Amino acid sequence: MEDLAVNIANLGFPIAVSVYLLVRIEGKLNTLTNSINDLSKVIAGIK
Repeated sequence: MEDLAVNIANLGFPIAVSVYLLVRIEGKLNTLTNSINDLSKVIAGIK
């Protein structure tokens, strides 16, 4: 039982941080993708 608590303490925190960062970065990547698509449309309109 003690080993389980140690494993949760050692693995649970990094997993939780990784999931949190992935969720935050996903939103920023979507925004960046939309901005790049808009920029390519503007560049195509200039030509």
